[in-house]
Amino acid sequence: MIRIKLLFPAVIICCLFFACDNLAQAPKKAKTSVIKTTAPAIQPILPAADQISAYIDYLKGKNIGMLINQTSIIGPNKVPVVDSLVKLGIGIKKIFGPEHGVRGNASNGAKVDDSKDPVTGLPVISLYGKHYKPTVDDLKGINLMIFDVQDVGTRFYTYISTLHYLMEACAENNVELVIFDRPNPNAFVDGPTLDTAYRSFVGMHPIPVLHGMTIAEYAQMINGEGWLKNKVKCKLKIFKVANYSHDMAYKLPVSPSPNLNTDQSILLYPHICFFEGTNISLGRGTMFPFQILGSPLLKGKYTFSFKPVSMPGMSENPPLKDQVCYGISLKDYNTDSLKTSGKLNLAWLITLYKEYPDKEHFFIPYFTKLAGSETLKKQIIAGKTEAEIRQSWEPALSKFKVTRSKYLLYK
Repeated sequence: MIRIKLLFPAVIICCLFFACDNLAQAPKKAKTSVIKTTAPAIQPILPAADQISAYIDYLKGKNIGMLINQTSIIGPNKVPVVDSLVKLGIGIKKIFGPEHGVRGNASNGAKVDDSKDPVTGLPVISLYGKHYKPTVDDLKGINLMIFDVQDVGTRFYTYISTLHYLMEACAENNVELVIFDRPNPNAFVDGPTLDTAYRSFVGMHPIPVLHGMTIAEYAQMINGEGWLKNKVKCKLKIFKVANYSHDMAYKLPVSPSPNLNTDQSILLYPHICFFEGTNISLGRGTMFPFQILGSPLLKGKYTFSFKPVSMPGMSENPPLKDQVCYGISLKDYNTDSLKTSGKLNLAWLITLYKEYPDKEHFFIPYFTKLAGSETLKKQIIAGKTEAEIRQSWEPALSKFKVTRSKYLLYK
C-alpha cells in the first residue's frame, strides 16, 4: 500500500502566522458552503486544518467553540489546531470533547467529565459524560462551532454520533458549524444496513457498516436525509481536504483512539469490531487490540495465545482479563487486500463461531447493536455462508450507494 505522509513547509507556516493583520471580511453566509482549497499537484494530501490560509479570515472576529481531540492537529510537527488558533488570536471560547476526551487519553467507554484544558486554560465540555448533545448553556456565547476530528469510516465508531448531536444542537440554537475535513482510511462501502429499530450511539442512521465517506460528506448526508430531530437543518461550512480522492491510501498521523494504536488496527477495525459483541477477546488489554482474536475455550484448536490485562488509558477492565486466550493473530495480515476487495470480511467471525464450543454463549446482546439488527446473528447461527449473507445486504446496499453519491465532495 502506498503511504502518503503530510508535509507542511516551514516557509508556509511562517507566512501564515504573520498574516493575521488585514484579514478580509468573512464570506457571505450561506445555508451550506464548500470552500474548495487547492494545492500544487506535487503536494500530498492536506487535511483542511493544515490549510490555515483557507480558513483564518473566516474565523476572525467570531466567538468559537471547537469539538476536537488528539487527532485535531496541524502539520508534521502535529501541533494541536486549538493551540495554534489561540496563538493566532482567534476567539476560541470553549472546547468540546467526544469519546476519549479532547486529548484522547480516556479509555474506551469511559465517561469523561467537564474540565479545564491544562494547555490553553479553556473550559472543556464533555460530550461523552453527562450528555451526548450540547445544551443551550454549553453553546451560550458561541456563534460558530468547529468540528475537527479524524474518523475511521465505520458506523459504530462513535465520532459520527457525536457529529449528529452537535449538528442538531447547532441547528436548534442558530449556530453555524464549520467542518475541517479529513480523509477516510477505510473509504469503501459494504456491510449490513442498520434497521433504525436498533438505533443506538454505536449506530444512529440507516447506513451500512462501512459508509465510504469523510466526516464532511457524512454531515451533508445527515442534513440532506433529514436525520436530525424534527428534520432541522444545520448551517454548514466545509473546508475540504486538498489533493484527495477516495481511492487514495491514507496513513493517520496519530492514533484516532487509544485502542486503534497502529495502521494495522485501523484497517482491521471495521472487520474485527463485531467481536465486541461476542465472548471472543479482540485484544483489548494487550498492545495489539483489533489485531488478535481468541478465547480460553479455544485451547487446543490454536497455538497462538495471549493474555488480556488491565491497561490504564486503553482498557482498564478488558474482556477475559487475566485469562490465557487461544486464537488468531492478524498482526501480519495483508490489509491491502481488504480495500482492494472492497468487502467486509466475515470469514473470521463465521470461523470462530463454528469452532467455539459453547455456541449458546458466543454472542452477547451488544452484537445486535453493532450489526444493526438481529439478522446477522441469526444467519451465522443458521450456518449461512459468507456469500449468502452478503447477498442479503441487497438491495439496501445498492440503494445507499445511490444516496451517498449525492453528498460526495471527492472523486
